[in-house]
Amino acid sequence: MTPRVLLLLFLAAAACRSATPLPPPPAPTPAAFRVPEAIRWTRESVEHRALFLQVYRSATAHVEREAAARAPGTWAVVLDGDETVIDNSRYQLERAQAGKGFDAESWREWCARREATPLPGAAAFLSRVHALGGRIAIVTNRTAAECPDTEAVFRAHGLAYDAMLCKPDGGSSDKSPRFEAVAGGTTPAGPPPLDVVAFVGDNVRDFPGLSQAMRTQGDEAFAPFGTRYFVLPNPMYGSWEQ
Repeated sequence: MTPRVLLLLFLAAAACRSATPLPPPPAPTPAAFRVPEAIRWTRESVEHRALFLQVYRSATAHVEREAAARAPGTWAVVLDGDETVIDNSRYQLERAQAGKGFDAESWREWCARREATPLPGAAAFLSRVHALGGRIAIVTNRTAAECPDTEAVFRAHGLAYDAMLCKPDGGSSDKSPRFEAVAGGTTPAGPPPLDVVAFVGDNVRDFPGLSQAMRTQGDEAFAPFGTRYFVLPNPMYGSWEQ
Protein backbone atom coordinates (compact mmCIF):
# COMPACT_ATOMS: atom_id res chain seq x y z
CA MET A 1 0.00 0.00 0.00
CA THR A 2 1.46 3.28 -1.09
CA PRO A 3 2.05 6.19 1.29
CA ARG A 4 -0.59 8.16 -0.61
CA VAL A 5 -3.23 5.48 0.00
CA LEU A 6 -2.30 5.28 3.69
CA LEU A 7 -2.68 9.05 4.00
CA LEU A 8 -6.12 8.93 2.39
CA LEU A 9 -7.24 6.16 4.75
CA PHE A 10 -6.00 8.12 7.79
CA LEU A 11 -7.82 11.25 6.72
CA ALA A 12 -11.03 9.32 6.10
CA ALA A 13 -10.87 7.72 9.57
CA ALA A 14 -10.25 11.12 11.18
CA ALA A 15 -13.22 12.58 9.36
CA CYS A 16 -15.45 9.79 10.64
CA ARG A 17 -14.29 10.36 14.19
CA SER A 18 -14.90 14.14 13.99
CA ALA A 19 -18.38 13.59 12.60
CA THR A 20 -19.39 11.58 15.68
CA PRO A 21 -21.13 13.97 18.13
CA LEU A 22 -19.57 14.26 21.54
CA PRO A 23 -21.72 13.21 24.49
CA PRO A 24 -23.27 16.12 26.41
CA PRO A 25 -21.49 17.14 29.59
CA PRO A 26 -23.02 15.72 32.73
CA ALA A 27 -25.69 17.88 34.35
CA PRO A 28 -24.45 19.73 37.42
CA THR A 29 -25.41 18.08 40.67
CA PRO A 30 -27.93 20.26 42.55
CA ALA A 31 -26.50 21.65 45.74
CA ALA A 32 -27.83 19.86 48.80
CA PHE A 33 -30.38 21.92 50.75
CA ARG A 34 -28.86 23.51 53.83
CA VAL A 35 -31.20 24.59 56.59
CA PRO A 36 -30.66 28.31 57.28
CA GLU A 37 -28.72 28.74 60.48
CA ALA A 38 -31.42 30.80 62.20
CA ILE A 39 -34.02 28.08 61.62
CA ARG A 40 -31.63 25.30 62.56
CA TRP A 41 -30.70 27.09 65.82
CA THR A 42 -34.35 27.60 66.67
CA ARG A 43 -35.32 24.00 65.98
CA GLU A 44 -32.26 22.10 67.17
CA SER A 45 -30.11 24.01 69.63
CA VAL A 46 -30.00 23.33 73.34
CA GLU A 47 -29.51 27.07 73.85
CA HIS A 48 -32.92 27.88 72.37
CA ARG A 49 -34.70 25.59 74.82
CA ALA A 50 -32.58 26.79 77.73
CA LEU A 51 -33.32 30.44 76.99
CA PHE A 52 -37.07 29.86 76.80
CA LEU A 53 -37.11 27.98 80.08
CA GLN A 54 -34.90 30.62 81.68
CA VAL A 55 -37.08 33.54 80.58
CA TYR A 56 -40.33 31.85 81.56
CA ARG A 57 -38.92 30.94 84.98
CA SER A 58 -37.90 34.56 85.51
CA ALA A 59 -41.34 35.73 84.40
CA THR A 60 -42.99 33.25 86.76
CA ALA A 61 -40.94 34.46 89.73
CA HIS A 62 -41.88 38.06 88.89
CA VAL A 63 -45.57 37.24 88.58
CA GLU A 64 -45.55 35.35 91.88
CA ARG A 65 -44.17 38.43 93.64
CA GLU A 66 -46.72 40.72 91.99
CA ALA A 67 -49.65 38.38 92.71
CA ALA A 68 -48.85 38.35 96.41
CA ALA A 69 -49.83 42.03 96.62
CA ARG A 70 -52.98 41.86 94.49
CA ALA A 71 -56.43 40.38 94.72
CA PRO A 72 -57.25 37.56 92.28
CA GLY A 73 -58.92 38.78 89.11
CA THR A 74 -57.48 42.30 89.28
CA TRP A 75 -54.28 41.77 87.31
CA ALA A 76 -53.13 40.26 84.05
CA VAL A 77 -50.20 39.29 81.87
CA VAL A 78 -49.99 40.04 78.16
CA LEU A 79 -48.16 37.74 75.76
CA ASP A 80 -47.52 37.65 72.06
CA GLY A 81 -48.50 34.40 70.33
CA ASP A 82 -46.15 33.34 67.54
CA GLU A 83 -42.61 32.45 68.61
CA THR A 84 -43.60 33.39 72.17
CA VAL A 85 -46.20 30.79 73.13
CA ILE A 86 -46.41 28.70 69.95
CA ASP A 87 -43.68 27.54 67.57
CA ASN A 88 -44.02 28.13 63.81
CA SER A 89 -40.48 27.13 62.85
CA ARG A 90 -41.91 24.27 60.75
CA TYR A 91 -43.52 26.88 58.48
CA GLN A 92 -40.20 28.73 58.20
CA LEU A 93 -38.41 25.48 57.34
CA GLU A 94 -40.93 24.52 54.66
CA ARG A 95 -40.67 27.94 53.03
CA ALA A 96 -36.86 27.72 53.02
CA GLN A 97 -36.98 24.25 51.48
CA ALA A 98 -39.20 25.63 48.72
CA GLY A 99 -36.81 28.54 48.17
CA LYS A 100 -39.49 31.02 49.15
CA GLY A 101 -40.11 33.54 51.88
CA PHE A 102 -43.14 34.59 53.86
CA ASP A 103 -46.34 35.49 52.07
CA ALA A 104 -49.85 36.01 53.37
CA GLU A 105 -51.42 33.11 51.46
CA SER A 106 -48.95 30.47 52.63
CA TRP A 107 -49.22 31.82 56.17
CA ARG A 108 -53.02 31.52 56.12
CA GLU A 109 -52.64 27.94 54.93
CA TRP A 110 -50.19 27.22 57.73
CA CYS A 111 -52.54 28.68 60.36
CA ALA A 112 -55.38 26.56 59.00
CA ARG A 113 -53.25 23.43 59.40
CA ARG A 114 -53.15 24.08 63.15
CA GLU A 115 -49.73 22.47 63.45
CA ALA A 116 -47.97 25.04 65.63
CA THR A 117 -46.75 23.56 68.92
CA PRO A 118 -46.09 25.00 72.40
CA LEU A 119 -42.70 26.49 73.10
CA PRO A 120 -40.69 25.40 76.15
CA GLY A 121 -41.95 26.84 79.41
CA ALA A 122 -45.02 28.52 77.95
CA ALA A 123 -47.71 26.10 79.15
CA ALA A 124 -46.33 25.99 82.69
CA PHE A 125 -46.17 29.79 82.87
CA LEU A 126 -49.74 30.25 81.66
CA SER A 127 -51.03 27.64 84.11
CA ARG A 128 -49.20 29.33 86.97
CA VAL A 129 -50.70 32.73 86.12
CA HIS A 130 -54.20 31.27 86.31
CA ALA A 131 -53.40 29.44 89.53
CA LEU A 132 -52.28 32.73 91.08
CA GLY A 133 -55.52 34.46 90.08
CA GLY A 134 -54.26 36.36 87.06
CA ARG A 135 -55.81 36.76 83.65
CA ILE A 136 -54.07 36.12 80.35
CA ALA A 137 -54.38 38.17 77.17
CA ILE A 138 -52.74 36.93 73.98
CA VAL A 139 -52.11 39.96 71.76
CA THR A 140 -51.12 38.61 68.35
CA ASN A 141 -50.81 40.03 64.87
CA ARG A 142 -52.45 37.00 63.39
CA THR A 143 -55.52 38.41 61.66
CA ALA A 144 -59.09 38.12 62.86
CA ALA A 145 -59.68 35.57 60.08
CA GLU A 146 -56.83 33.47 61.49
CA CYS A 147 -58.01 33.81 65.09
CA PRO A 148 -60.28 30.73 65.23
CA ASP A 149 -57.46 28.47 64.06
CA THR A 150 -55.12 30.08 66.58
CA GLU A 151 -57.56 29.54 69.42
CA ALA A 152 -57.95 25.92 68.31
CA VAL A 153 -54.18 25.40 68.63
CA PHE A 154 -54.21 26.85 72.15
CA ARG A 155 -57.14 24.64 73.18
CA ALA A 156 -55.62 21.53 71.62
CA HIS A 157 -52.44 21.96 73.67
CA GLY A 158 -54.10 23.11 76.89
CA LEU A 159 -52.56 26.60 76.69
CA ALA A 160 -54.50 28.78 79.12
CA TYR A 161 -55.78 32.21 78.07
CA ASP A 162 -58.73 34.50 78.72
CA ALA A 163 -58.68 36.79 75.67
CA MET A 164 -57.23 36.27 72.20
CA LEU A 165 -56.80 39.72 70.66
CA CYS A 166 -55.96 39.33 66.97
CA LYS A 167 -55.21 42.09 64.49
CA PRO A 168 -58.36 43.37 62.78
CA ASP A 169 -58.52 42.24 59.15
CA GLY A 170 -56.98 45.07 57.15
CA GLY A 171 -56.18 46.93 60.35
CA SER A 172 -52.97 48.18 61.90
CA SER A 173 -50.36 45.86 63.37
CA ASP A 174 -49.82 48.37 66.20
CA LYS A 175 -50.66 46.51 69.39
CA SER A 176 -51.07 49.61 71.56
CA PRO A 177 -54.90 49.81 71.30
CA ARG A 178 -55.16 46.16 72.31
CA PHE A 179 -52.76 46.67 75.22
CA GLU A 180 -54.99 49.53 76.35
CA ALA A 181 -58.09 47.35 76.01
CA VAL A 182 -56.58 44.81 78.41
CA ALA A 183 -55.75 47.49 80.97
CA GLY A 184 -59.15 49.14 80.53
CA GLY A 185 -61.12 45.92 80.88
CA THR A 186 -62.70 46.25 77.43
CA THR A 187 -61.55 42.96 75.92
CA PRO A 188 -63.96 40.09 75.15
CA ALA A 189 -62.92 38.66 78.54
CA GLY A 190 -64.74 41.63 80.04
CA PRO A 191 -64.18 43.97 82.97
CA PRO A 192 -62.82 44.89 85.42
CA PRO A 193 -59.85 47.02 84.38
CA LEU A 194 -56.68 45.03 84.95
CA ASP A 195 -53.22 45.89 86.19
CA VAL A 196 -50.86 44.40 83.61
CA VAL A 197 -47.91 43.14 85.62
CA ALA A 198 -45.90 41.53 82.80
CA PHE A 199 -45.46 41.53 79.03
CA VAL A 200 -43.82 38.59 77.24
CA GLY A 201 -42.82 38.61 73.56
CA ASP A 202 -40.15 37.91 70.96
CA ASN A 203 -40.27 41.29 69.24
CA VAL A 204 -39.62 44.73 70.71
CA ARG A 205 -43.03 45.78 69.38
CA ASP A 206 -44.63 43.29 71.77
CA PHE A 207 -43.91 45.83 74.52
CA PRO A 208 -45.78 49.13 74.93
CA GLY A 209 -44.29 52.06 73.06
CA LEU A 210 -41.07 50.32 72.05
CA SER A 211 -39.41 49.95 68.65
CA GLN A 212 -36.08 49.20 67.01
CA ALA A 213 -35.16 52.85 67.64
CA MET A 214 -34.08 51.67 71.10
CA ARG A 215 -30.82 50.49 69.58
CA THR A 216 -29.60 54.08 69.67
CA GLN A 217 -30.44 54.50 73.35
CA GLY A 218 -28.40 53.70 76.42
CA ASP A 219 -28.79 50.73 78.71
CA GLU A 220 -31.09 52.69 81.00
CA ALA A 221 -33.82 52.48 78.34
CA PHE A 222 -33.81 48.71 78.79
CA ALA A 223 -34.51 48.81 82.53
CA PRO A 224 -37.99 47.22 82.25
CA PHE A 225 -36.53 44.06 80.71
CA GLY A 226 -36.23 41.35 83.29
CA THR A 227 -38.51 43.23 85.69
CA ARG A 228 -41.80 43.75 83.81
CA TYR A 229 -40.86 42.96 80.22
CA PHE A 230 -39.57 39.50 79.26
CA VAL A 231 -38.15 39.00 75.77
CA LEU A 232 -37.61 35.65 74.06
CA PRO A 233 -35.14 34.83 71.25
CA ASN A 234 -36.30 34.73 67.63
CA PRO A 235 -33.52 34.92 65.03
CA MET A 236 -35.82 33.81 62.19
CA TYR A 237 -37.76 37.04 61.60
CA GLY A 238 -38.82 40.26 63.27
CA SER A 239 -38.96 44.03 63.08
CA TRP A 240 -35.13 44.06 63.22
CA GLU A 241 -35.17 42.97 59.56
CA GLN A 242 -36.67 46.31 58.54
